[in-house]
Amino acid sequence: MNGPRIHVSVAPELRLFVPSAHREGATELTTDGSATLGHVIESLGVPLTEAGRLVVDGRTVAVSHIPGAGERVEVLGHERPQQVPGAPLRFLLDVHLGTLARRLRLLGVDAAYESEDIGDPALAALSARERRVLLSRDRGLLRRREIWAGAYVYSDRPDDQVRDVLGRFAPELAPWTRCTACNGRLVEADKETVREQLEHGTRQTYDVFAQCAECSRVYWRGAHHARLVRIVDEALAEFGPRAAS
Repeated sequence: MNGPRIHVSVAPELRLFVPSAHREGATELTTDGSATLGHVIESLGVPLTEAGRLVVDGRTVAVSHIPGAGERVEVLGHERPQQVPGAPLRFLLDVHLGTLARRLRLLGVDAAYESEDIGDPALAALSARERRVLLSRDRGLLRRREIWAGAYVYSDRPDDQVRDVLGRFAPELAPWTRCTACNGRLVEADKETVREQLEHGTRQTYDVFAQCAECSRVYWRGAHHARLVRIVDEALAEFGPRAAS
């Protein structure tokens, strides 16, 4: 390739995406003279969902910019909290992020999730149709042009994943208001109304219940409540006002 030669440097937080030989300082690249800056960035391995401001010779440019010879390109990460166009802020998680989906729902965040692998094209189409931010650890999925918005989930640890998503997007938190199974809204339920869905011991021990308006699942403060309270309290202490549990 004998096109223009440019110099590209990426922000430290994005260097995990690029080959080790290109992680320090600026990388000299030869382009074909017609490729956009977005294409150049992706060819380095950085998903465009992770690229924030693009600076060429000191000025901000769009991903459609076609680099010229000698230009020095800086690929910056997103400022936090990242602003996503449109409202309300909603998420779609791929099949490998079930625990993260349940924890986001526990915190009252609208997090759609398909427990069956419906395939990358269907996930991308669903992101576009419902205007949801697609969360994934699959870089190939995040490169699909049809997704509405997306974000790479950097950690494989659920605690860190939650912290990353909340810190990056700052969604409004409303704990204990969503069904962790289907993402539906929870409403208060009278004990007599849900009696037939309860085991005998539960009927004898508990008096306060909530029910999903979508799938009818019933919730109460059972054996796992203390662990869930810890998850909620830690999230609220760092990312939102404290709410009663």
